[in-house]
Amino acid sequence: MNGNNILLVEDEPHIARGLIFNLEEEGFKVTHAENGEAALQFFDEHSFGLVVLDLALPGIDGLEVCRQIRGKDPRQPILMLTARSEERDRIEGLSAGADDYLTKPFSLDEFLLRVRGILRRSEWYRPEPASEDIHQFGKNRVDLQHHLATTAQGDISLTELEVRMLRTFFDQEGEVLSRAHLLESVWGMAPDTETRTLDNFIVRMRKYFEDNPARPVHFQTVRGRGYRFSRKS
Repeated sequence: MNGNNILLVEDEPHIARGLIFNLEEEGFKVTHAENGEAALQFFDEHSFGLVVLDLALPGIDGLEVCRQIRGKDPRQPILMLTARSEERDRIEGLSAGADDYLTKPFSLDEFLLRVRGILRRSEWYRPEPASEDIHQFGKNRVDLQHHLATTAQGDISLTELEVRMLRTFFDQEGEVLSRAHLLESVWGMAPDTETRTLDNFIVRMRKYFEDNPARPVHFQTVRGRGYRFSRKS
């Protein structure tokens, strides 16, 4: 990955111009794709530190672009932009492989904050020794070293952010982890940030690893305090 290069996939010219200007002012080199087909071609030809991806695109939509990019490189950071505000749409985007999302309209300050945060987290990532990276619980086997999980639903390629979240839960099994702690340690966000990203990721973990996501036994909610991980079924 080239952390200074950003692939911007946005079909609305006025939005694209503003984002390109501000990213370049911050010192980034921006490649702009106006549709999904062009985005996938650029991705095959170049290396990018971040993909900024609009959900609503002509032709191949953002969800499919996200899935294809994630299939090519599970560790590629992706920030999704969406005009949809309903929770199920955000969950769908995160489930397709996005690391974070912003709902339009958004401020440029927040956009740049999210960009820097994702890039900073990707620099933090360092694989641990393989012997410590295999984790089994319930019907699940998770290989953090290779970003792979085997579950009752089949094999899953894990994103870098999913690996960071799982490692945090595995390392602190049985402890109640507050929202503030998870936002700061996994996302690099200020503890008081108002966001549904964490909640949506918990939904995704339960969908992957729980026999009954509506009654989780591994990724538990501790009301008023946060979340707790347990290997026991």
